[in-house]
Amino acid sequence: MPQIFSRGSNFVHYGIALILVVILTIASLAVWATVTPKYTRVGYQPVQPVPFSHKIHSGQLGLDCRLCHSFVETAAHSNIPTAQVCMNCHSQVQKENPKLAPVREAFATGKPIQWVQIHKTPDYVYFNHAVHINRGISCVSCHGRVDQMDVVKHDQPQSMSWCLDCHREPERHLRPLDKVFDLAWEPPTKKGQSVREAQFELGNELKKQRGIHPPDSNCAGCHR
Repeated sequence: MPQIFSRGSNFVHYGIALILVVILTIASLAVWATVTPKYTRVGYQPVQPVPFSHKIHSGQLGLDCRLCHSFVETAAHSNIPTAQVCMNCHSQVQKENPKLAPVREAFATGKPIQWVQIHKTPDYVYFNHAVHINRGISCVSCHGRVDQMDVVKHDQPQSMSWCLDCHREPERHLRPLDKVFDLAWEPPTKKGQSVREAQFELGNELKKQRGIHPPDSNCAGCHR
């Protein structure tokens, strides 16, 4: 009986298997490269139960971040203001505004406003707001120009590699302690010096003065 298939056909299924492995590998790498906080969280901007504008409160009115986020200098987690904090002003200012009805209801009933959380550190990561603030890291480094946002969005990746970039070069973000909550602040420049160069110069000086050595190779620094 004549041979129908050539001997080479015995290897066809190996070739198909190899092609499938290559395709699956490429697909896996593509997913790994894109499904990260940089792509899944940056730009996240949920609708909140109350249309609170940081652009108006912080930008136009110049309210200090600590007026609402009062524990940020002393606690590991930054607090969300209670309805009482809101009503300290809005019992007099725009007290009949229908958009503030959820605030008035929360104040009257004691039930908190159901704000949608935007920034959330995974349970397996230890992050302390107070430590960073008291070392001279501004809100803007992690949250962006919140004072220019009508609706707050997730501004930075806040991924592991993003955190490590800062831990390895904290001088890129360090600033005088009295400028931590001034989101528009930039380091003073010398003649012919760029803002970036001025930041590195000042940052390196502050890094030495404050003895700042963030953990960048010890896993226990952030995973406790």
